[in-house]
Amino acid sequence: MEKYEYGKSETSIVLIQMVDGHDLEQIENEVALIRDQTSEDFRFIALRTNNWNHDLSPWKAPAVFGKEGFGGGAEDTLNEVLKLCSDNSKTYYIGGYSLAGLFALWAAFQTDIFQGIAAASPSIWFPGFVDYMKEHEIGSDIVYLSLGDKEERARNPVMATVGDKMREAYRWMEERDIKCTLEWNPGNHFKDVELRMAKAFAWVVKRGSLVPFVRWN
Repeated sequence: MEKYEYGKSETSIVLIQMVDGHDLEQIENEVALIRDQTSEDFRFIALRTNNWNHDLSPWKAPAVFGKEGFGGGAEDTLNEVLKLCSDNSKTYYIGGYSLAGLFALWAAFQTDIFQGIAAASPSIWFPGFVDYMKEHEIGSDIVYLSLGDKEERARNPVMATVGDKMREAYRWMEERDIKCTLEWNPGNHFKDVELRMAKAFAWVVKRGSLVPFVRWN
């Protein structure tokens, strides 16, 4: 993975986001938008994946759009991410958009290293994911979820389930007293990506400054 860093390395708050080439075109604007919305100083690490569908999917699944299926490489990707989270004096947050948002949510069920999860328009329609959530313990105290209000109108029948899956996931978190919000943004999946991500990270960082964080171990 290629790593791009913004901010000072000595700051105690570290934001991590999995990105692709298109995300990188807007990443400096996103960082500036986060700064506009929170008074907390932070270090931002963007990690560019080599193969989006493979590197960020928690398990193998057939293609939902196009011809490329999902390779189930998320475990290897997370192992690389965790190498950047070895300083216990830091507070780590992970986030992402679309499949990277799903990866961030899935990561919260694998480790307790992340205080907050910033999942903007996550691909929560991914086959079996909500059922997986219900069968496992989440290791993060704070979760931001968002979706465009036109996303569940997708013509693709699998992707069209995203609204119902999101509501189901949000209810599950509420029942477990997770500090969670679900924000509906205007537009489809591709509208205002950097703004949606900035809102997501700013929300979890603000909540994190108010909530004591206790890890599993």
